[in-house]
Amino acid sequence: AVLDDVLGLIVLAVVAGAISAAATGETLALSSVAFIAFKALLFLAGALVIGVRVTPRLFEWASRLSTPGALLATGLSFCFLLSWLSSLFGLAPIIGAFAAGLILEEAHYRDFVQRGEHGLEHLVHPIAGFLAPVFFVQMGMLVDVTKLLDARVMILGLGITLAGIVGKVLAGYAAPRAGVVDRFAVGLGMVPRGEVGLIFANVGLTLSVAGSPVIDDRIYSAIVLMVILTTLVTPPALKWRIGSTETDRANP
Repeated sequence: AVLDDVLGLIVLAVVAGAISAAATGETLALSSVAFIAFKALLFLAGALVIGVRVTPRLFEWASRLSTPGALLATGLSFCFLLSWLSSLFGLAPIIGAFAAGLILEEAHYRDFVQRGEHGLEHLVHPIAGFLAPVFFVQMGMLVDVTKLLDARVMILGLGITLAGIVGKVLAGYAAPRAGVVDRFAVGLGMVPRGEVGLIFANVGLTLSVAGSPVIDDRIYSAIVLMVILTTLVTPPALKWRIGSTETDRANP
């Protein structure tokens, strides 16, 4: 799933760069596309390598503070810093936030945990519990419900849903054959797009060429429909696949 999101972030960076170039009348050559992808990979790799070395010392310093909330403040500041640096790098802030999520492991702030404080994930949970509904409501407010009744929107939404399901299932077969890995189940597990898909769509709403938005109300509605369908179809599909696999193993 992490690799899936990384590839999605790289694609987002390339597409955003291509649209920005088109908006200024520039021609985006293949070398420019490769440079944007390299820049995104370089930022992610650099953030991970440097972050893993820096964060233990950062949290060690923060643990010396007796102020309540030092762990949460340090973690959020680090996340915001990487998001800002990502923006300075010419990339979407979500790339920096994603890198921060990969870096902030419990081992880096074990001094806080050892003295009886809750971990960062536990501290962030109330914030996420408050902001997540706000995020989904905001994304929903951007959807013109009447567009979902448009046959073209329905066809587009169903089309990209089918393409997403087939593509992820086929990608699942790239998983190694080690052990008893069910590669079909791996592919099904990658189907949901969830909040990442909505964030990508929201970024698309902010991009325009010659004053025209790259993603209009109809395309955005189709994307939201795809997110909903892939999210709803995955749990029963996984349950069916795992159940049938266990039945086959019980009755060889």
